[in-house]
Amino acid sequence: MSNPSRFDRGHTDDLVSFLTASPTPYHAVARAAERLEKAGFRQVAETDAWDGTSGGKYVLRGGAIIAWYVPENAGPAAPFRIVGAHTDSPNLRVKPVPDTGAAGWRQVAVEIYGGTLLNTWLDRDLGLAGRLTLRDGSTRLVNVDRPLLRVPQLAIHLDRQANDGLKLDRQRHMTPVWGLGEPSEGDLMDFLAGEAGLRAADIAGWDLMVHSVEPPAYLGRDRELLAGPRMDNLLSVHAGAAALAAAAERNRDGGEPLPYVPVLAAFDHEENGSQSDTGAESPLLGTVLERSILARGGDREDRARAYAGSVCLSSDTGHAVHPNYPERHEPGHHPLPNGGPILKVNVNQRYATDGSGRAIFARVCERAGVPWQTFVSNNAIPCGTTIGPITAARHGITTVDIGVAILSMHSARELCGADDPYLLANALLAFLTTA
Repeated sequence: MSNPSRFDRGHTDDLVSFLTASPTPYHAVARAAERLEKAGFRQVAETDAWDGTSGGKYVLRGGAIIAWYVPENAGPAAPFRIVGAHTDSPNLRVKPVPDTGAAGWRQVAVEIYGGTLLNTWLDRDLGLAGRLTLRDGSTRLVNVDRPLLRVPQLAIHLDRQANDGLKLDRQRHMTPVWGLGEPSEGDLMDFLAGEAGLRAADIAGWDLMVHSVEPPAYLGRDRELLAGPRMDNLLSVHAGAAALAAAAERNRDGGEPLPYVPVLAAFDHEENGSQSDTGAESPLLGTVLERSILARGGDREDRARAYAGSVCLSSDTGHAVHPNYPERHEPGHHPLPNGGPILKVNVNQRYATDGSGRAIFARVCERAGVPWQTFVSNNAIPCGTTIGPITAARHGITTVDIGVAILSMHSARELCGADDPYLLANALLAFLTTA
């Protein structure tokens, strides 16, 4: 007899819908905003004056969202509890002059974004999505979520050594095909304008990226695993938005007091260093937090006090132990799917966790009744990094790096335990709502 999940799969089912509807960071923040709107949050413009009223508010900037909930009677020095995440994933992105081709094939010129596993984009049905900027400065989301593009691999007959070590040239071998014929300038924009109900002449700029159209799916004998795209790091964005919405609803509907101002900070461009106006290196988070304090009548002293008492959980995916490559992992630390969220540690500050952070996370998981694991890298293999150290250094806020253990990180299709998204969301809710 199969063993059903210990947990209700409603959260993970909702994650599947979120991943499908979020092929780009712009779509992801729009979907997160929709969820928060249903929980009573309202959007505020960065160019407007802000008031100090209680309730939920959020700011959208490109592929980033900062959302926060001010409880009734929250003073200007009230500390923040911040869930940090990022909305971008490694992929293929359309170049400024997109129409290209060779040997009778029409192709789309792409640039490699982030540290993607290139071979996972080969021979896969691909769609195209992103943001179109119009001549009046407004933007329009577009999503061609059907087979449109393909990066064809060279046949084994023409590369007999392919299975002994595939070598892909980023410029020559990763250009997808989308038809036959000679390339013509404006072809792609004409097509996308039609998809978006626009005129090609109205489009002044674009931020477009390729995505796999294969939907997420449960996997395994007992459906205990989930395979899907962009889990790094939309899994954390989804969990953070769900936790923030639940925290606000608890406070409003049940009158449950919140000792902090809970915040979701989901940034763009983590996969290429966070150095943009929507990345974690930008002033965006600090500006939003400071304006919230000032709107509640605070001053510089209140800001310093609030930051000193604040904590950020930087939630990003980490590595589950790979059964085919166990030697690549630290032998004393083997995180597994469905073992609960992981605490990520690196003494060289590639992760921001220290012993005090470990204690904070342990208390949070204990209160939530959530199991947790520890991840540390093999000493012989360099460690990746997250927005955690950036957040800690830029704002002076205690930061702890956590996440969910996955396989196939930076693939076009990743793999996690089907229970772990639910466990992460519950840990984040406890973090946002309990002292």
